[in-house]
Amino acid sequence: MGTQYDRNEIYVGRDFGGQTSDITPELVATYIAGTGDDNPWYRDSSPLGGPIAPALILHSAVYRTLDWYLSVYGNLHACQEWDLFAPVKVGERLTTRSVIVDRYFKRDREYVVNEVIVTNAAGQIVSRSRTHQSFLIDASKPREGFVIDRSREKDSKRSFKIGERGGEPIEAPMRRITEEMCMAFSGPARNYHNDKQKAIELGFPEIVVQGMLSVCMIAGIMTKRFGLGFLVGGRMDLRLVNVVWGNDVTGPKGLIVERRPEGARTRAEVEVWCEKSDGTKSIVGSASAIET
Repeated sequence: MGTQYDRNEIYVGRDFGGQTSDITPELVATYIAGTGDDNPWYRDSSPLGGPIAPALILHSAVYRTLDWYLSVYGNLHACQEWDLFAPVKVGERLTTRSVIVDRYFKRDREYVVNEVIVTNAAGQIVSRSRTHQSFLIDASKPREGFVIDRSREKDSKRSFKIGERGGEPIEAPMRRITEEMCMAFSGPARNYHNDKQKAIELGFPEIVVQGMLSVCMIAGIMTKRFGLGFLVGGRMDLRLVNVVWGNDVTGPKGLIVERRPEGARTRAEVEVWCEKSDGTKSIVGSASAIET
């Protein structure tokens, strides 16, 4: 006899549907305004002829609906996985599909993992992502002070050693994450990712820059370094370890640490991270791409 689920239960296997999106020049321009990643391929000619969309152009498809959230108060984006299978030309139409693939406890929080598959008009899988969102185990209990504040990132336990191996560096200029960037990336509706008052209502002292913005920064340096080798076969496995707050200065960095054969080609393995101006790491993890 099959298991019966309440229609509101957040269970593994629950399908949240998706949507169809046209990848327009305007959508790309909004992406550039939100991330600062202005690769010439996004606007002009590319190896495929016309403009190519950023690898993570539908970066927030997983947040199309928040019906899969256990609660909104105090929630955090914890981990992000991404696999890329095909480039997207500006002008294409993409379709997303969202499903819960895991749910687990870790220390004092509960995690839900939402997988999004993106396909193009031909039915080809363009990308697959897994977003690990963490939630307070009981968000209904009254709390004093903030759920997370700036002092947390200075804890010695939140020091992450990465980028200390020898290798070829990859990086981009540091940039201040302005409120205008936050609105372009996480708008147009006001929320705790672009409005300080909304952030305070959810237990944070300042705008919580959407974690996916830093993920997009990593994708930007990988695209710049590896081109189609990242857009076709690229991977990322990232942990979001500290919050980026509104008006923080931050930037993506990478270090090619290994190359290994993959069929007739070579895969470059990269340590990647995002770092604030004071050295605080906000993302740590790995990425890889094919070298042709």
